[in-house]
Parts: sequence; C-alpha cells; structure tokens
Amino acid sequence: MKSSSLFQLSRIGYIALVLLLSAWFIGQGVRGEYSVLFSILWIIPLLFPLAGIIRGNPYTYAWASFILCLYMLHGLTLLYLAETDLAFALIEVGLIAALLVAFPFYARIRGRELGLGLKKLKEKTKE
Repeated sequence: MKSSSLFQLSRIGYIALVLLLSAWFIGQGVRGEYSVLFSILWIIPLLFPLAGIIRGNPYTYAWASFILCLYMLHGLTLLYLAETDLAFALIEVGLIAALLVAFPFYARIRGRELGLGLKKLKEKTKE
C-alpha cells in the first residue's frame, strides 16, 4: 500500500474521530451528564497531534497512537457499561481500532520513504 492512500484514510479517520467525540462530549455537557468544562477537557488531548496529522508527519502518527489508547479505554468502558449509547460506543471503538492499526503502518511506510529511522546498534558501533 502506498503511503499517500494510507495517509488520506488515516487523516480522514482522525478528523472523523475528533468530530464524533467532540459532538458526543459536548452533547453530554449540554444534557447535564458532565460539566461543559469536563467535556472540553476530554477533547483537548485529541487536538495536540492534529496539526502533524493533517501535514502527514510520520513522527506525529507514531506518538498519536498513545493518545488514542486513552480514548480506546473510554470506548471499551462505554461499550461494557452503557445501555443507551451502544451504537456510539461501537463506532468509537471500531474507528479507534482502525486508527491504531493505520497510524503505525503509515509512520513506518512514510518514514522509510523519507529515509528516517533508527540506526541499528551494529551500524552505530562501526561509526
């Protein structure tokens, strides 16, 4: 798979996730289940890697997966506990699972295209 198609899919998926979670958390705040401030605080970590993801920076894709793990825990917990938000929880978990696969693959493929990467210990000791 080319990095350009994986980049487009990953970027669209991440933006969809940001919009989905923003709408859900703000909706929860408006309905009074959470405070509005708490809802906004849940969205902020998603915004940290947004610029690098839009630009296609492979390093950003590599570390953004760690942030996605927090939201995967939220989705799995919601999937287990919620009775009324089951469809939302399934969509959240499915989208995050797809991104947790796509992000590292894009980072690896694009990093190789750009010649980035860690040198092996043997190569370092020769220098």
